[in-house]
Amino acid sequence: MRPTRDFFFRLADAAKAETLPRFRSGLSVVNKEARGFDPVTEGDQAAETAIRRLIEAEFPDHGILGEEHANIRMDSEQLWVIDPIDGTRAFISGVPVWGTLIGFQEHGRSVMGLMEQPFTGERYFADGNKSWYFGPDGERQNQVRDCGSLENAILFTTSPHLFQGWEVERYQAVQDRAKLFRYGVDCYAYCLLAAGHIDLVIETVLKPYDVGALIPIIEQAGGVITTWDGGRPEAGGSIIAAGSKAVHAEVMEMLKRR
Repeated sequence: MRPTRDFFFRLADAAKAETLPRFRSGLSVVNKEARGFDPVTEGDQAAETAIRRLIEAEFPDHGILGEEHANIRMDSEQLWVIDPIDGTRAFISGVPVWGTLIGFQEHGRSVMGLMEQPFTGERYFADGNKSWYFGPDGERQNQVRDCGSLENAILFTTSPHLFQGWEVERYQAVQDRAKLFRYGVDCYAYCLLAAGHIDLVIETVLKPYDVGALIPIIEQAGGVITTWDGGRPEAGGSIIAAGSKAVHAEVMEMLKRR
């Protein structure tokens, strides 16, 4: 049995109770990486704990894959994929483009998902068939747009500095042809794509929990999301998301390793 929308919203409410009071509060930050900067806050850890507690009580046989705590029951046919704060750098910088990601997979495929931005009061939710927006603008179904060509596309990526080696040149070629490009919006960019506000998101070095909840939000809004070589995106890695199948195919060809 799949979880209901109400249960997803209960999970989001539980996470919000832990994240929102800590946003713009001067909270402490721990660096998880010996070389470089990979931040985690007490908000990340507390929110994931709250989400896990409700899942364990309601669906004790389901697996859970999360960023902050140990994965459990990974062989289960039903798997929750959790990123309590996607965009921790934005969170600690006071920028409201981070989000809580809660995804649900069946037999390895992402079928339901939720992204919540508590500060703006927005939720993007995929119910297994359709993709929805809930927020200050009311409630409506998400629908991607077709921009026609890459030259008309608005492109987002978290940071061009994440691309390495041959990826740098390939990404730059796409960016040079796009109408407009912006950086630093993390999970929020994918939801803007699902809602028809932008056209293309290109990323690399993603983890499964970075993308698990976003896959159905985009696909059930009519969009396309794959790896750079056209494979399923559940495992993360290098990802392309587009509102147009034609633009997706065009960009995938440009990003091929040569």
